[in-house]
Amino acid sequence: MHKYVVPESIRARVIRLQGKPFALDRIDAARAALVVIDMQNYYVAEGYPNQSPSARAIVPNVTRMAAAMRAAGGRVIWVQTDSAEALAKWGNHHKYKLTPENAARRLKLLSASDEGFRLYKTLEPEPDDLYVRKIKFSALVGESSNLDAVLRGHGIEILLIAGTKTNVCCESTARDASMMEYRVAMLSDANATLTDEEHAAALNGFQVSFGDVMTVDEALARLAPAQKRSAA
Repeated sequence: MHKYVVPESIRARVIRLQGKPFALDRIDAARAALVVIDMQNYYVAEGYPNQSPSARAIVPNVTRMAAAMRAAGGRVIWVQTDSAEALAKWGNHHKYKLTPENAARRLKLLSASDEGFRLYKTLEPEPDDLYVRKIKFSALVGESSNLDAVLRGHGIEILLIAGTKTNVCCESTARDASMMEYRVAMLSDANATLTDEEHAAALNGFQVSFGDVMTVDEALARLAPAQKRSAA
């Protein structure tokens, strides 16, 4: 797992901008969701060409945060990349950023019928969780997915972002969420990518301008259970 410590220079800039280390002092579970991005075999499991060993290491933190969010009355949303409409809606990426061989392999292994699409085996999704399929790196750009509609339909305003890769799909989704008026925190020990340097750079940049970066323990300390309505 990546070892991330907020640099003092970044912490000082954050405090100078917003007056305190975290914008989210309280995470109201009734309005919050843990959004877990791309924890699929293609990105996590051994033997896949785009897998990250660090993504396997964060599984316990992802499942711990998910269990706490459910228990507090919040939602857990699993976002998975599905290649079905990739060429129709994101063709230039596959044409110009990937070799023909890599594009064909990506399209096959991220097909919903392939094992590469499935969530990694040791994760613990629940039937009552929400499930979203996306096309592009960000789940919130253009026609990538219906995540925004799902969030607004459930009254969700606060997003805790987990998954892989920190500096690609997780950061892209988190930044777009911030631009769309969601309050967002990236969980530093529940995000993973290929190198410590990429992980740190993404988290450093995100917390200065877009949202919070906190550990799972820091998020749990701020998680406020949803109030149960008394019977009339």
